Amino acid sequence: MPQSKVTDLSAAVGRIEPGSAVAMGLALEHAIPFAAGHELIRQETDELTLIGPISDLLFDQLVAADLVDRVRAAWVGNVSSGTGYNFRRAVEDGGLSVENHSNFSIALSLKAGAMGVPYLPTRSLLGSDIFEENDRFREAEDPYSGDRLALVPAIRPDWTVVHVQRASPYGDAHFWGNSGVAFEAVDAADDTLIVAEEIVEPDVIKSDPSRTAITRDSVTAVAEVPFGAHPAPLAGRYNRDNEFYLDYADETNDELGTIAWLNEWVRGVPDREAYMEKIDRDLHVSEPTVAAEVEYGR
Repeated sequence: MPQSKVTDLSAAVGRIEPGSAVAMGLALEHAIPFAAGHELIRQETDELTLIGPISDLLFDQLVAADLVDRVRAAWVGNVSSGTGYNFRRAVEDGGLSVENHSNFSIALSLKAGAMGVPYLPTRSLLGSDIFEENDRFREAEDPYSGDRLALVPAIRPDWTVVHVQRASPYGDAHFWGNSGVAFEAVDAADDTLIVAEEIVEPDVIKSDPSRTAITRDSVTAVAEVPFGAHPAPLAGRYNRDNEFYLDYADETNDELGTIAWLNEWVRGVPDREAYMEKIDRDLHVSEPTVAAEVEYGR
């Protein structure tokens, strides 16, 4: 009989040690695990290396809480308003190490980590100035054609955190909508935390095996956290909370405002349920669209 991996979010995040390299915010603007990030802030898990393509506000908030030593990403900010003020201040002050990537190079780095190879080659970075911004990339000659290639080194996170629509107690997860590089990050990581809108019976997962994007063998812990991706959208469940992003930009454009915001929205609430009680608007999708029925034989 498989063993349940269900735990509450606080205990799950408590397994992430200070100094860990954590991949999160991997589905671009979709399914960003804000609840897990906020729990890292409440537990003051510091000296983190954050890994991701476009993290939207998540990395900015962790940087604001002074928990981050290094960021390996393609972009950090606020998609709705542009700059993430806390990230920008940290970079300008020289207190944050940044390893610049393109979205594609992050994908290649995580894919290489998942494959267990030291690097993957590409032509896409050639001719850019990214080599001046990232001293881990190398140029090399293709031994077959003699063409120039860029070599992108592997990234292997200590932890990957992914928010999904549903998961079984054993860690098998259904995830639909844009996935970005989530699956590559899961396969590359030593440990994976699945945060799910709902935990369902294993038969629900088995009923649609093609949608089982993450399987139990890759998963360390599972936590059920409804609205755990807010203010990001989650396909089929809730929309992006644009108002929240704009308010965040207005309220965190200086350090005092940022401290007040963290105290109100993160440190001042014990859990996600209390957090959502503060959100006075309905974010559920208004017109759910159901896919065509899929038939499986037996």
